[in-house]
Amino acid sequence: MKPTSWIESLNCAIEGILWAAKSERHVRYHLVAALAVIFLALFFRVSAVEFFLLVLAAVLVIFAELMNTAIETVVDLITDDYHELAKRAKDISAGAVLVTSIGAIVLGYLVLSGYIFPLFDSQPTLGRVPQGGVPVGALLMVVILVVLLKSHFNRGTPLHGGVPSGHAAVAFSIAVSTFLYGESFLIGVLVLLLALLVSQSRLLMKIHTPREVFLGAVLGTVVTLLAFLIFS
Repeated sequence: MKPTSWIESLNCAIEGILWAAKSERHVRYHLVAALAVIFLALFFRVSAVEFFLLVLAAVLVIFAELMNTAIETVVDLITDDYHELAKRAKDISAGAVLVTSIGAIVLGYLVLSGYIFPLFDSQPTLGRVPQGGVPVGALLMVVILVVLLKSHFNRGTPLHGGVPSGHAAVAFSIAVSTFLYGESFLIGVLVLLLALLVSQSRLLMKIHTPREVFLGAVLGTVVTLLAFLIFS
């Protein structure tokens, strides 16, 4: 029945939120994460602008999750049988949640890193160049390029096969950043070994070909090196 007053509309909205939180565990996870972020913001006494941005990021993630739940519910209402378009609708809506979540994580890092990690001073991170911003930015560029290249070559699935290997690209991006940004050569070597093991695992599991793994490693290495050369 259609609501006849704004109070009934408000109640319907609240019921929708409660139903989503009750039926979808990811909604509960995001609500708990939002609660933790707000607690940290109050605990560290962040500035008003930083607090606003943290709350905005949390709201956007929860909004995306609610929309994802709504789309999945409508798709399930239309058909119970497997359909490629129904799968695409659910995958895309889940992708929207992933994108907003990544953005929220980056923003949370930019705001809270100056308060949490002893490597940084106690001054607010926003308004100045953040420590570690180049490695984070390079990693994000690598991930975006992997998505674009996989969609262009249209081979394999997002997590199984295709050009290039996303695991290798991300692993080598992190390894290069550790060498260039870290203070310990030994840690850099260990991270590089982990990157090689990650790449080797893609070959052993026959998920990628040697060429795909090699191209992924090159992509992660070159993009990260260029990011440090240009922005450091």
